[in-house]
Amino acid sequence: MTALLGRVLGRDGAVYRVAAPEGEVRAVVSGALKRAHEESREGARDREAPKVVVGDVVRLEPEPGGELFRIAGVEPRRSLLERRTPEGRGTRPVAANVDQVVVVAATVDPAPVPQLFDRLLVLAEADSLPAIVIVNKVDLDPGTALAERMRRAGYEVFGTSARTGEGLDALADRLHRRTSVVTGPSGVGKSSLLNAIEPGLRLRTGEISAKLRRGKQTTVSAVMIPLAQGGFLLDTPGFSEVGLWDVVPRELASCFPEMRPLISRCRYADCRHLAEPGCAVRDAVDRGEVAADRYESYRALLGEAVSQQSAWE
Repeated sequence: MTALLGRVLGRDGAVYRVAAPEGEVRAVVSGALKRAHEESREGARDREAPKVVVGDVVRLEPEPGGELFRIAGVEPRRSLLERRTPEGRGTRPVAANVDQVVVVAATVDPAPVPQLFDRLLVLAEADSLPAIVIVNKVDLDPGTALAERMRRAGYEVFGTSARTGEGLDALADRLHRRTSVVTGPSGVGKSSLLNAIEPGLRLRTGEISAKLRRGKQTTVSAVMIPLAQGGFLLDTPGFSEVGLWDVVPRELASCFPEMRPLISRCRYADCRHLAEPGCAVRDAVDRGEVAADRYESYRALLGEAVSQQSAWE
């Protein structure tokens, strides 16, 4: 019997929706894979088997009767979005094979809150995922200062307007054949942008979050939406609705691209870049090489990460 490969789109109870060559199919995890996963959790490394998550490429075998498939195995992952559990006892996988995180900001209505964008970008960096920034509603305000702030921090920035179509072709090219997590505050125009790029989605404002998510606010469930021209949009509350408990405080500075090359130049290896002498990060802030408000975001997020880590240690 020849196994075929498919991509996990979502989960309804014990049944997974999988995009297969012949179309979407429904599948359940095989008993052998379940046992291997349980044994790996118990420390049997020779039987290590990952838990199946959205985005996984899985090997499928037909079930007797033809209504369902069995998920017989998981192909090697190229990336993994995961979150530490709120209690701090290990991590929990959210989605696999993610290519990029797309953080959407509006120039006005609502007014941009740079520290919120910095938080979302830190979460992407913590998972070693490339991130881009969308500055939306440029028809109302060009958002020049915000765009320049994020470019100085090392991020690729796209200026867009769903109303005029500005920047949509470039954004569509960036999403093409990639699996993208699209996140950002409410009201910044995420649904309008996605509708303009792919009209067949016909998403209402907030529909991705309201219709596709399951469970409480801190759930790590996720759903992938295929794009007609290739690629997927991945919806997960793993970015916008959790705290920083999965970010180790001593690693936070490395989640700021403009600070990353400076860390090794600090006098002390355990420098937190607050008041320590010989801190290369603070010296760069004083020289204007690191934006002062980005540094303030770092300080605020460090305080939060330390507080949350102390709560579960």
